Amino acid sequence: MGRKQGPRKGSLQFWPRKRYKKSLPRVNWQALKKEEVGLLGFIGYKVGMKSAYVKDLTNDSMTKNKRIAIPATVIECPPLKIFSIRFYKNNKVMLDVLNDNIDKELKKVVKLPKTPNTKQTIEKIEKENEFDDISLIVYSQVKKTNIKKKPDLTEIGLQGSKEDKMKYIKDNLPKEISVLDVLKEGLVDMRGITTGRGTQGPVKRFGISLRFHKSEKGLRKVGSIGPWHPTRVTFRVPMAGQTGFSSRIIYNNKIIAAGKIEEKDINPKGGFKKYGVVKNDYIILKGNVQGPSKRQVLITQALRPTKKQAKQNYEFIGLR
Repeated sequence: MGRKQGPRKGSLQFWPRKRYKKSLPRVNWQALKKEEVGLLGFIGYKVGMKSAYVKDLTNDSMTKNKRIAIPATVIECPPLKIFSIRFYKNNKVMLDVLNDNIDKELKKVVKLPKTPNTKQTIEKIEKENEFDDISLIVYSQVKKTNIKKKPDLTEIGLQGSKEDKMKYIKDNLPKEISVLDVLKEGLVDMRGITTGRGTQGPVKRFGISLRFHKSEKGLRKVGSIGPWHPTRVTFRVPMAGQTGFSSRIIYNNKIIAAGKIEEKDINPKGGFKKYGVVKNDYIILKGNVQGPSKRQVLITQALRPTKKQAKQNYEFIGLR
């Protein structure tokens, strides 16, 4: 009988396997692109999974023009507000300009320094024109949901020339930004933190095989942790430890539907399990999204869209 062989268990690409420090991951915004001028991402909160009834309008599909059910994830997206404007020079932060119109609740949570008038400061920087790029620090209006009161802050990049970005910032400084103005249709990437599992053994953590039932000193462990010489255990050996709560990206999620809750109410009777009632704008994605219910996720433009995913076309009917 041939020797059983396979790839090593546990990719070193996801190393070290420890808890992620922040609730929202970092993003290289310079790599993302968009056709229109505006934000390249949005903060959302995972509601849960449902079966979505859709009409398949995909060309060359076996179920074309038929009513089918597909797995879908609902994401609630309360509006965003601008916290500050970040100016870059030579790929380094040059200056942060705080917004004057910040919510009173946020001032209790975050210590804010006294700053000059925002409008005058922006005009002065624009006149001097010494910056290379601009991005926005935004915060979510999560108080409008049933989740919590403390908002989530994160940096989100902008698309367009320097003049277009400045115009977008001036227009939206006092306003609330809706997800329907940023993400309407197409493909998006979901960046978030996976569900935490705590301390787990090497079988669950790395997927190694169980040992023979008469093996000495345990079945759910590694047979050999290394040679006698050199007398050390390398970090590549699967060991027990922290599992989950890691930063991950799911590429090319198809937006099935996006809308306002006032126009089309998608709430089931009694609300969604472990979440409650959706009160704000929402988007419905095909497939699953990392993390448990109520976990914050960062929805961004697709970094590497594929033709297979892009050609999918569905007409949303309803949730089951």
